[in-house]
Amino acid sequence: MKLQRNGRTKALAIGAMALVSSLSLAACGSDNNPAPTPSGSSAGSASAAIACGKGGQLLASGSTAQGNAIDVWKAAYGSACSSTTITYGGGGSGAGVQQFNQGKVAFAGSDSALKPTEVDASKAVCKTGQGIDLPMVAGLVSVVFNVDGVKNLVLDGPTIAKIFDSKITTWNDPAIAALNPGVTLPSAPIQAIHRSDDSGTTQNFTTYLSKAGGGNWTHAPSKTWAGTGGQSASLSAGVSAQIKQVKNSIGYVELSYAQINNLTSASIATGATKPVDATAANAATTFANAKIVGTGSDLSLSLDYATKAEGAYPIVLVTYEIVCDKGNNPATLDTLKSFLTYTISDAGQQAIGDKGYVPLPKELASKVQAVIPTLA
Repeated sequence: MKLQRNGRTKALAIGAMALVSSLSLAACGSDNNPAPTPSGSSAGSASAAIACGKGGQLLASGSTAQGNAIDVWKAAYGSACSSTTITYGGGGSGAGVQQFNQGKVAFAGSDSALKPTEVDASKAVCKTGQGIDLPMVAGLVSVVFNVDGVKNLVLDGPTIAKIFDSKITTWNDPAIAALNPGVTLPSAPIQAIHRSDDSGTTQNFTTYLSKAGGGNWTHAPSKTWAGTGGQSASLSAGVSAQIKQVKNSIGYVELSYAQINNLTSASIATGATKPVDATAANAATTFANAKIVGTGSDLSLSLDYATKAEGAYPIVLVTYEIVCDKGNNPATLDTLKSFLTYTISDAGQQAIGDKGYVPLPKELASKVQAVIPTLA
């Protein structure tokens, strides 16, 4: 995600990685548990490492890309902290940021960093500060397909851009055939499915199309879909359901949703010596070159969507938790810091690493860990 914030840039080292898929929400509560320490990925071992906040209700909403991760974290946190109830409503990144700036939630999940206008708007809620971006969930966007008789599919940036802008309309188009020698492609029309809601996943996907589409994607990257034609579905769950049901369809969802729904992901020809599969390990290679472009406590990132590095999957995303650096609600601040401290801990990152996400690089995770205690 190419973010326009000035500031120091630092290359990030990559840490451990694995795969992610499903989850469910819970709660947190007492004050005297031990501080978070590295542990295994099971809910039981993770819950033993959680330091609970003062209890009460913590409301959040936003990105569906991180919904499965939030569910995993809620289950572990709720097991340890029974006096806190955490409620995370999906709705997409756009809705989450809007609710945060309206003061309705303690934090928002967003697959793209705050725009300058959104930062300005946040100052009305963060009365002594402003909204900042804390990277919390790393993952990738799978190009998923359901094509008669096709089990393996290779696509590249220009071809994907043309498909999703209705410039390639049948599966046996010469451009697709050239990338898939020996594969029998049907002459059926392509059913391209995109998100109907404002979505950070869409912004990351269209940023990839803009950077790697060879000029075939002429729309500005945006949370709001701007491509020509196609069908729409609400949220990642809706797109996944449509791909599963509609023959000869193609769409884009986070890896965890592809895994949960047993959807097949295309490999991406990037210019490397061979096409790159949609795996967390390959996405981690791309995250190795991520750079911080935020300033101060803001840790927004820039990612290379046009990478040609060997084994680097290019369609990646980082989901941020949007919080106030100063001016958070005093009634929920302690629990907010407690929950975020767990999610960025080794235990929290390992837990979602088992579900199709990519644990954040150690260097970046340590920077997030340093910011959370400063929230006020």
